[in-house]
Amino acid sequence: MRIGELSRRTGVPTRLLRYYEEQDLLHPDRADNGYRSYGEAAVQDVQQIRGLLDSGLTTEMIRAILPYLSGPEQIHPPRECVTPETAALLSGHVERIQARIDCLARNRDRLVAYLAVVRPQGDR
Repeated sequence: MRIGELSRRTGVPTRLLRYYEEQDLLHPDRADNGYRSYGEAAVQDVQQIRGLLDSGLTTEMIRAILPYLSGPEQIHPPRECVTPETAALLSGHVERIQARIDCLARNRDRLVAYLAVVRPQGDR
């Protein structure tokens, strides 16, 4: 499929798809006329990239782990392929995610407690 079709199927603008290619996240074939040609698997790849970016991973982190992803719930990197630097990057990101989760949970609990005080009993 061409880049426009991939864009339509994923909801990702063509400009971003080109950026993913520049960042070595997508690897389309090139036709003789220079047009990009994407296989069916590119749809899942783009969805995977979007999900990882939405979770806060950088393109550098994604580039390191993307070859080992086989779906949104599965990651199978051979141990020898994960460098200490990549492991440190990912570990730091996990810590940042956990800090955000903790903050959100505290805020949720405070709001629930506030609502329990200000709402009449029947409005829950």
